[in-house]
Amino acid sequence: MNKSFSSQSCFHCGLPVPEQLDITVDYQGQSKAMCCYGCQAVAQAIIDSGMDDFYKYRTSNPEKPNEIIPEFLQQLKAYDTVNIQNKFVHEVYDPNTRNADSTNLLEASLILEGITCAACVWLNEKHLNALHGVISADINYSNHRARVRWDNSKIQLSEILESISRIGYLAHPYDPEQHQRILEKERKQQIKRLGLSGLLGMQIMIFAVAMYTGDWWGMEQGFKQSFRWISLALTIPILIYASSTFFKSAWRDLSNKRVGMDVPVSLGIAIAFSASLFHTVTGSGEVYFDSVAMFTFFLLSARYFEIGARKQTSEATEALLNLKPAIATRLIDYHCEDNADTDLENQENVAVSELNTGDYLLVRPGEVIPADSIISSGSSGINESLITGESLPVFKKEKDKVIGGSTNTENPIIIRVTRLGEESVLSSIQRLIDDAQNTKPEIARLADKIASWFVSVLLTIAAMVAYYWYSVDPEQWLAITIATLVVSCPCALSLATPTAITAASGQLAKIGLLPKRAHALETLAHASDFVFDKTGTLTEGKIQLEKTIVNDESLDKDFVLSVAASLEAQSEHPIGKAILDKNRQPLLAVEHLRHSTGFGIRGIINNTEWFIGNKSFIHKHSNISEQNASSHNSKIYLATQQQLVATFILSDSIRSEAEALIEKLKQHNKQTHLMSGDNEQSACSISQQLGIQHCRANLKPEDKLEQVKALQQQGAIVVMTGDGVNDAPVLAGADLSIAMGKGTQLAAASADMILISNNVEHIYHGYLIAIKTLRIIKQNLSWALLYNITAIPAAAMGYVDPWLAAIGMSTSSLVVVLNALRLNRIKH
Repeated sequence: MNKSFSSQSCFHCGLPVPEQLDITVDYQGQSKAMCCYGCQAVAQAIIDSGMDDFYKYRTSNPEKPNEIIPEFLQQLKAYDTVNIQNKFVHEVYDPNTRNADSTNLLEASLILEGITCAACVWLNEKHLNALHGVISADINYSNHRARVRWDNSKIQLSEILESISRIGYLAHPYDPEQHQRILEKERKQQIKRLGLSGLLGMQIMIFAVAMYTGDWWGMEQGFKQSFRWISLALTIPILIYASSTFFKSAWRDLSNKRVGMDVPVSLGIAIAFSASLFHTVTGSGEVYFDSVAMFTFFLLSARYFEIGARKQTSEATEALLNLKPAIATRLIDYHCEDNADTDLENQENVAVSELNTGDYLLVRPGEVIPADSIISSGSSGINESLITGESLPVFKKEKDKVIGGSTNTENPIIIRVTRLGEESVLSSIQRLIDDAQNTKPEIARLADKIASWFVSVLLTIAAMVAYYWYSVDPEQWLAITIATLVVSCPCALSLATPTAITAASGQLAKIGLLPKRAHALETLAHASDFVFDKTGTLTEGKIQLEKTIVNDESLDKDFVLSVAASLEAQSEHPIGKAILDKNRQPLLAVEHLRHSTGFGIRGIINNTEWFIGNKSFIHKHSNISEQNASSHNSKIYLATQQQLVATFILSDSIRSEAEALIEKLKQHNKQTHLMSGDNEQSACSISQQLGIQHCRANLKPEDKLEQVKALQQQGAIVVMTGDGVNDAPVLAGADLSIAMGKGTQLAAASADMILISNNVEHIYHGYLIAIKTLRIIKQNLSWALLYNITAIPAAAMGYVDPWLAAIGMSTSSLVVVLNALRLNRIKH
């Protein structure tokens, strides 16, 4: 069937418009016909982006309709391709959504350019969260990074980026190097603006001083008027170039029906300059060119230091991603099964970004491992201090995992790449850091609420002040109004919390303790009771099978170990791994495998039902006979329904830093608890060695949760630190939960903080950082509020000159930034 066309042509591409199709866009008050929905979408994007003059000045339609798509839209479309997204986008599961297809949920970290205040953050968050298909959007004011989560079946990344540009900001995928380049570019632009305003400002001040002294000692009107015109000429470059950043930001805020920090700033500068221009032309009244120059200079100075602080704090966290090398040595035609015959000279140097999963790489001594991998050949010491904080190399052999970014210290090794991009360990850590920096404590959310309406209130006050003084003393109203506008800029209030949180996140990242929830810092600072699991938390978690006692003489030890290993094969518990490490026989087929969390495992092997677990679990199915057991060791048992078959004697060692942690917590009058599913003799022995005040043993997962709830009912604020699957319920129930970085995924998912360093003493260091962070946030907010409460009335009553208001406002911002940077001086 042939499609018929009308006589109309598409306003966008020039092709004929099909009949019966009524698609239009509104262009300068007129409805323009479109030939398809694609043209309508692109034309609307051009108009919404403020580029509608394109249609006014074009001379002809393109030969190919797709040529008419603006270059910036074509570039954004590239971000929708899977190959490009692999570098910065990762799939997520959001339990708060009901979307059955979780693979459509994606998350990316973006950098936003043009952010100048808390109102900019508010506007972008509201705009993004209102988009259909966007699940959540959180923006960190300190580093201008946005974490966006969206449903890819409803909205594409290019549409998200384009929607941000529509409200006057520029967004692009986060890249550490590019982020540093943006900060450096921003810093250089600020230096230029600072230099211009400072240099010309000094010249303006010379003429201002001459005019002030002339009022006292006398000055000919001709000289005074000449000085005014010269000051005007010197002020115009400051207004056009140095102050332009304030006017652009203010216009963007007003265009989006928001009142940001730069609105009162721009009003103060504009009113001061306009009045000075009028008085210069008319030769009457006062001029404030010196105030314009000084205000611009001091405000730019404060923002320059703010940029420096952001750059310093971002370098601390982005250092992780900068650890990976740019180039890797890839082996060509290498096969691990015949590596003895492989020519290692057949190799090539490739960019790390071009690596694929399964590639074999040669890593020489002193080189950085390019990606998460498994050692295929060789053994060496690997420095993993970036993860563990341990400076001594860890010995790694064939089939051991190595982390991208760690350093090979001793021998050449061949590795096989297992994870790249967003799936790597370093990227996972970086996402945790992003979470930490994007989470806002309750006190920070309160500050955001205050800042959202604070500017509007201040502008109202300034208007009332202007009206009052214009009625009472017309000669002073202008200077007092300018001073009130300038002094009331809430820069310090907006900077009070994000600068402290970002600095704290950098410090926590250094010790490998990363918050995942907004309340983590506040809760940790106010904690009264610290509860610890034993295995893998206070102990190394490197459980070893010390002895196997076979009770049935008809069965040999190898068979017994094979049965136990087969039952434990899918377990993540350290005990299961210890048994698997000792087993040298092939695993047996297991049917009807069932796990009883905290008790044991049961399954059918060769038509016989087997049970492996603790005493209470086995007691239900077999008579247990205690024998050959060491008083300080843990035991598990293997049995059938008829008899006890074997007893496994296990051992573990206490972490070297555990005793120091408990001692320091007790010095701060904190209560310490050990809650373990192990037998009482073993648990209380460790408790006594470490000086833990309270010990509970033989606890099931629900028993641990009940113990924690009992403490909470007594008014305790409980911090629970655990490692394994058994700890997941109690981690979820504690006021604050900390999961060991090498613990299971379920434990990490239930936790509020992740201890990726696995050094439990860092919990104490994190406690000190939390206390100091909250103290600094409260100090910053108190200072910001005290400054505004004191300075605004003083300016409104005429006690503050415009130039002094500029100094006061800039100083208040510098105080909160420098106070937050004190967190960077904490020694661990």
